[in-house]
Amino acid sequence: MSIMDATHSMQIRSFAPADTDAVIGLWRDCGLTRPWNDPHKDIARKLSVSPELFLAGTDGAGQLIASVMVGYDGHRGWINYLAVHPRCQRQGHARRLMERAEQLLTERGCPKLNLQVREGNEAVIAFYESLGYSNDKTVSLGKRLIADI
Repeated sequence: MSIMDATHSMQIRSFAPADTDAVIGLWRDCGLTRPWNDPHKDIARKLSVSPELFLAGTDGAGQLIASVMVGYDGHRGWINYLAVHPRCQRQGHARRLMERAEQLLTERGCPKLNLQVREGNEAVIAFYESLGYSNDKTVSLGKRLIADI
């Protein structure tokens, strides 16, 4: 089975270091990479903290078609880099990854899950709203502590 004919049979498993290039390619295909974030460093950082919460989705042939980084700091859960290959979108894969992420966080006692969507990305906002997420009416602030580039 190729990416072009992937079906709802996506398998979810933990990320493996051998997935690195495929995941970075997936993130690029989905427009998730940014010049100020080195994806290799983002992966290395995730593998140093709860690597079991970094999930990969594969098609029937074992080809990587989706990923999500799940975080939990003891207070809130976080979703980063949820991605499904463009040719495999709208088949329920992102929904399944989110269900698995929510399950893993619930098992850890996580009371609330947060995520950020870039302003203007209405299609992604609508996706999360369809899963029961709502705008918390907060302002997200950030400060770079370590420059990747």
